[in-house]
Amino acid sequence: MSTITNNLSGSREMVRAYTRRVEVPMLGEVAVPPPDKIAYYAGLGVLAALQVIEWPLALVITAGHLLADQHLSGLAKGIGEALESA
Repeated sequence: MSTITNNLSGSREMVRAYTRRVEVPMLGEVAVPPPDKIAYYAGLGVLAALQVIEWPLALVITAGHLLADQHLSGLAKGIGEALESA
């Protein structure tokens, strides 16, 4: 069991990356992604606003990126690495 625990550091790093929170009126406390992620999403928004890409495509790309960066993806990766090393 300690091998699995040792390999879960990726999930801890993801949690630390999303620990910044901002109080938004009407929404409450919201987790803020790291600056590089904000720049990525802003770039997609600019491309959609300038009609370089269509807005539905920007939404699909953003949704895919959010799913790939879910907090649990680090956990799944850590468990997979632990199982491979066992």
